[in-house]
Amino acid sequence: MITVIKLIMESFRFAWSALKMNLMRTLLSLLGVTIGIFAIIGVFTMVDSLEKNLNDSLAFLGENVIYVGKWPYVPDASGDYKWWDFWNRPNPSMDEYRFLKANLKNHKAIGIYAGRGGHLVKYGNNSLGDVRLVGGDVGYKDLFELPVEQGRYFTSTEFGTGRNVAIIGHNLSETLFKGDDPLGKEIKVKNIKFVVVGVMKREGESFMGTPSNDDNCLIPYKSFRKLYQTGTGAWNELGSQIGVKGLEQDIGLVELENEMKGMLRSRRGLRPKDKDNFALNRPEAITNIISGVFDVIGVAGWVIGGFSILIGGFGIANIMFVSVQERTNIIGIQKSLGAKNYFILFQFLFEAVFLSILGALLGLLMVYGITFIPMGSMEVSVSFKNVVLGLGVACGIGILSGIIPAARASRLDPVIAIRA
Repeated sequence: MITVIKLIMESFRFAWSALKMNLMRTLLSLLGVTIGIFAIIGVFTMVDSLEKNLNDSLAFLGENVIYVGKWPYVPDASGDYKWWDFWNRPNPSMDEYRFLKANLKNHKAIGIYAGRGGHLVKYGNNSLGDVRLVGGDVGYKDLFELPVEQGRYFTSTEFGTGRNVAIIGHNLSETLFKGDDPLGKEIKVKNIKFVVVGVMKREGESFMGTPSNDDNCLIPYKSFRKLYQTGTGAWNELGSQIGVKGLEQDIGLVELENEMKGMLRSRRGLRPKDKDNFALNRPEAITNIISGVFDVIGVAGWVIGGFSILIGGFGIANIMFVSVQERTNIIGIQKSLGAKNYFILFQFLFEAVFLSILGALLGLLMVYGITFIPMGSMEVSVSFKNVVLGLGVACGIGILSGIIPAARASRLDPVIAIRA
């Protein structure tokens, strides 16, 4: 072990001395590796950050949930989105929700909800427009893991009787109550009074501007139905959605989806040859499409950065051939003093890898600089995975670039080398 450490330290000293003696040549050769690593890791960092921000923006759809609706989230396998067929589908109903709730086995939670934006909410002389009013049943908080920061969630009695109670978002609370305690106060929605029983935790603005609880007003589902019609008719004013959260052991929610599909077809009286007149939607369908696009961008990053790294690799190989030529006499002296072939091989190979890693570190430093550039609501961060990837690619390029010059140096005859 001590011998290995000494070998590494001596190789490092040789490499550092060679770099300092030919600084300009070294910097020019490093440029290719630096640009290549910057291109690859920079693209991956932006892709990963963009994907993370987009997925965070879709967090409002919940996790491990299947939704019953009339409109599918994505086109079918052929790429068609037959909206004219979906338009005439019936909306999910309260009776179907009760049926699924009573008969489903492979589920963790189930809820029904509906919503509509553009409401004006008032309290005294204060008001806030463009508020989204959402009516949810008892299972709503389990589908979306509702973060109630102040107060409480609705009680079973409030759900069952459809009492006029509300849980408001952070922006709604700040605008209407100006820092005062909102709990127990009455707000007006469509000139109907609702008692505030809870305030949701602040979420902030999402990257895609997707719905946020900050501007939401949640009321019991039965209270919502007093304001809007949400029945099964295709032409109803509003349609509801039924959400079912699956069990963790149900990988891919295959069992839950099959169970829901069979029950809904039976409930709606569909014959075996009839097509489904409902959609079973998953948030993963959207994220899978996003991931596919980012995979293509990632390949483009490899292609762009690959050419730069290839040029950098040739530059390092050129340095190593020149270095072997310049130090032939020293190699001969080392061998005459008992240096083994593997020592000479490792010495030059270490120098090539060291050069490549130095270029990679400069490239990673440039990528890290990107994270300080303001990009609105998008957060950019360099992941540990990408750092390891960049250094790994650099090591590979260093080994490939240095192996032939190092092998040639290790095979030199000491007598001939000393005379050089």
